Amino acid sequence: VVVDRDGNCVGLITVKDIEKSQLNPHATKDAQGRLRAAAATSVGDDGFERAERLIDAGVDLLVIDTAHGHSQRVLDAVTRAKKLSNSVRILAGNVATAEGTLALIDAGADAVKIGIGPGSICTTRIVAGVGVPQLSAIMSAVETAHKSGVSVIADGGIKYSGDLAKALAAGASAAMIGSLLAGTDESPGEVYLHQGRSFKAYRGMGSVGAMARGSADRYFQAEVRDTLKLVPEGIEGQVPYKGPVSGVLHQLAGGLKAAMGYVGGRDLADFRERATFVRISNAGLRESHAHDVTITRESPNYPGGA
Repeated sequence: VVVDRDGNCVGLITVKDIEKSQLNPHATKDAQGRLRAAAATSVGDDGFERAERLIDAGVDLLVIDTAHGHSQRVLDAVTRAKKLSNSVRILAGNVATAEGTLALIDAGADAVKIGIGPGSICTTRIVAGVGVPQLSAIMSAVETAHKSGVSVIADGGIKYSGDLAKALAAGASAAMIGSLLAGTDESPGEVYLHQGRSFKAYRGMGSVGAMARGSADRYFQAEVRDTLKLVPEGIEGQVPYKGPVSGVLHQLAGGLKAAMGYVGGRDLADFRERATFVRISNAGLRESHAHDVTITRESPNYPGGA
C-alpha cells in the first residue's frame, strides 16, 4: 500500500505489478503509471462523437484515420478534435506530400501519418492512380514537419527490416507495420491450413469485406449501401502463420541495429545524421536480394522476392 505523508492511501502495488514491470520494462506509461492508449476515429459528426467518448474515457492519442488526409473534411475534423482537450495528442493522416503535411499541422495535428498506397493489401495507386513512393513521401513530409516540431509516422511499405531502417533514416519518428505482423498469434483471425501450410487471413481497410463492415467512410463512401456499388482500394488475402509476435519484433529490431551499426549511428538521431541514400537500378535491386541460388531453408527475416 502506498500512502502520502498524512497516511492516506494513494495507491496499491502488488507482486503482479512488479512482475509486469520486470517483464515489460519498455512499456509506455503515463505519469500515473497507466499504460498509454490510442484509438482511431473518422471524420464527420459520427467521428466527432466517437472522439468525445474516447477523450472522456481517457485516451492519450486520438488518431483521425482516413485514406486522404489532405481534404477539408479531415482538416475540419482535426481542428474540432483539437479543441476538445489540451492533453490529448492528435495524429492525422494519411498524406504523401509536403503540402498535405503542412495543412494537417496548421489544422492542429501533433503528428502526421504518411503513406498513400504503399501497403501490401492496398491498391489505391492502381485503382485511383494516386500515390507517391513511400520513401520519397517520407522525405518530403519530414522536411516540412520538423520545422514545426511535429513527428512523422511512416505508414506502410515495410516488407523487410531494412525498409524500417530506411524509413527511420529518412526522418520518420516511427513506422506502422501491418502485413509483417498479420500472421502472428496476437493478430486477429484464426489459423487455417492451405495446401499443407498454416496461414491467417489479412485484408485491407479498402477491401470490399472491410468496407462493407464499416470502413467505407475512410474512403468517403459511407453513403453507399449496396456492396456491389463500392469501389474498393484494397484486397483480401492471406499471410503465412508466424507464431508469437515477439519473434518478428526481434528480427525487426535486429535488422535496425545492424543498419545503425553499418552506418555508425550511436542512436537514431545520429543514425539519421550519418545515413545517405543512393538511387539504384533494377539490376541493383536484383543484386541486393538473394540471387542465382535455390533457397533450401527459409530465413525468419527474409521470405524472398523484391
